[in-house]
Amino acid sequence: MRAGRSPAARLVALVVAALVALPVLAGCVGDDTAGDPWDGQRPDALTVATGGSTGIYHAYGTALAQVLEDRYDVPVAVDESGGSVENLESLDAGTAQVAFSAADAARDAVAGGGEFDEPLDVRALARVYDDFLHLVVPASSRIRSIDDLRGKDVSLGAPQSGTALIAHRLLAAADVPTEDLTDARLGLDGSIEALRAGEIDAFFWSGGLRTPGLTALADDVPVRLVPLGDLVEEVRSRYGSGYRHGIVPEGMYGSSRVVETLAVPNFLMVRADMPDAEAQTLVSTLFDARAQIAAQVPSAANLDRVRAIFTDPVELHPGALRYYRDTKD
Repeated sequence: MRAGRSPAARLVALVVAALVALPVLAGCVGDDTAGDPWDGQRPDALTVATGGSTGIYHAYGTALAQVLEDRYDVPVAVDESGGSVENLESLDAGTAQVAFSAADAARDAVAGGGEFDEPLDVRALARVYDDFLHLVVPASSRIRSIDDLRGKDVSLGAPQSGTALIAHRLLAAADVPTEDLTDARLGLDGSIEALRAGEIDAFFWSGGLRTPGLTALADDVPVRLVPLGDLVEEVRSRYGSGYRHGIVPEGMYGSSRVVETLAVPNFLMVRADMPDAEAQTLVSTLFDARAQIAAQVPSAANLDRVRAIFTDPVELHPGALRYYRDTKD
């Protein structure tokens, strides 16, 4: 007959059994979202609305999408588009969940002005980098100012783009009616090809420095940027203080001098009804992967926690605001 264990031995056995069982029990009854940045609300897929394939929106969106897929196994589609206005409309329609937009278009969207018939319920995640307005002409062109565009074939940008929005405002500030020129209405890719082929005399482009498509163009065809700095104050007085003076440095796109122009911030935008945890994770990823993204898109290096929160008059998404508060120094 087997002898029974002592009370002390039985107590030791029970403690050991309980310790062994704890991890199993925790897996059964604990919070399975612990440590999950999505807080159990990880999206099945995301679509990022960007811009033309040779612009910074598209490059930035592609790099961010790759990070999200690698880190979280979330499938991310990167949509080419005409630009800011189209991107914001895609957000509103639910065909995109994340979108890049220039601040002036975003301002119009939340106010229900400009291209928008009614206010859109959208929010900002961050101010990411600034765009600089380029008026590009062949180096040999006689166009020296915006007034010289009269009678010329010009692309003011793709319909529903931030470029077209700013170009029209600059022409108005310069008292140059759009009827005085022929607008080719091309996006960046089309504008580059048309200028290279001699089909247009000039084109506008609002983008970060340096824009890959313009760098490639300047490598093939000598080009020049027309200064626009003298119009900045008039544009600000008419359309708001979101515009500022900007500088395209000497050497950019082969330029032999500094070019004064107009600059406008860019925001990363989402719908107001995006879950807070999802928005917070997107902002966290944007900052955590800044160096990785900047290796492909130099403008991403300009992302800064202090400046990122300045998205007025567009409200920050509550999830984004939580990130900035939680990481405040």
